[in-house]
Amino acid sequence: MVRLQVTNGTAARTLVILLLLSGLLLGCVPKASVPRHTGFAELIAQLSEEGGYFPSDNLISNESGYQKVLEKLDALDVRGGVYIGVGPEQNFTYIAQVRPVRAFILDIRLDNLLQHLMFKALFVLAHNRAEYLSLLLSRPLGQSSKRLDKATIGELVTTLDQINPNQSQFQTNLKKISSLIENRFGVVLTADDHTRLEYIYRNFFHAGFDLRYESHIQRSWRWFPTLRELLLETDLSGRQRNFLASEDDFQFLKRLQEQDLIIPVTGDFAGPKALRAIGEQVRQMGERVSVFYTSNVEFYLMQQDSFTAFVENVKGLPRDERSLMIRSYLGFGHRHPEAVPGHLLTTLLQRIDHFIQLCDAGDYRTYADLGLLDYIHLRAADEK
Repeated sequence: MVRLQVTNGTAARTLVILLLLSGLLLGCVPKASVPRHTGFAELIAQLSEEGGYFPSDNLISNESGYQKVLEKLDALDVRGGVYIGVGPEQNFTYIAQVRPVRAFILDIRLDNLLQHLMFKALFVLAHNRAEYLSLLLSRPLGQSSKRLDKATIGELVTTLDQINPNQSQFQTNLKKISSLIENRFGVVLTADDHTRLEYIYRNFFHAGFDLRYESHIQRSWRWFPTLRELLLETDLSGRQRNFLASEDDFQFLKRLQEQDLIIPVTGDFAGPKALRAIGEQVRQMGERVSVFYTSNVEFYLMQQDSFTAFVENVKGLPRDERSLMIRSYLGFGHRHPEAVPGHLLTTLLQRIDHFIQLCDAGDYRTYADLGLLDYIHLRAADEK
């Protein structure tokens, strides 16, 4: 495994609250190179660049409303291609929806790469959704999980909620996860990697369904959803669409993971290597990017004067007129027209070509412009 130096940084006091709401903080990165790979671990190393610092573990999403765009993705028939995303488990719901041929998860935190290797191991170990949750939370089912294949996500949560986490099971699972990462996935873990991996996995063991996104700077639990709430969240029509709500979705993701088709990468959206190298991989495949999920990273790119570099990287991604961006937008005091009551962040869709056109025209002068000037209406039949 390529080691990615995580360097400390400081944020202005006025940005502390904003930092708590982000999924990433972007840092410095090394020079680009053209990717050539022979395997999963080699591809990770060849695409990745130096990691950066963010004052949160970001073990689960802090975006309670990220499923609100799923119906519009249905209506637009967004399928296939290559998916690019950022952050932890919410990517799986989008991947299950889009059904891409390959997915890349690009995040500046090295821990996110380790966490996705952990997720990959759990997908390989689990036969179904019930076993996946059992392994994730170290809560042994005690009998065949096959009986739960047709259970709703609510029934799965209720079943696992009644089982206490088991320390012995945790240790056994952790050994299996580490062994798979090193011996099957081919990723060499350092002593520090093992420590961080155990820390990540132990958080799920201790907090269970009550796990939340939290900051190292100050307590922020009241702002963000629990794992339980994320699992039970719905789309705009009230349908539960988390990737663990459907056995078919889970099995699709399991196949991708077993075939090494979900690739975690460490890197900066605005850096000179990682995103460009992913684009080159997509080009070599003869594919195009169907969805690029950016979370709210663009806010930080604008704050750090690296937005222009990010735009240039996006321009280099193979795409067509249907390729979409999914972003999470924070209104900072004003309500977005697409905002859903009860959700702090608003999830938006935009054509990548439209994004580039507005950038080239110089129309994105502020973060508010990014959220308000162009987006696809979620509730209307037409699109903006």
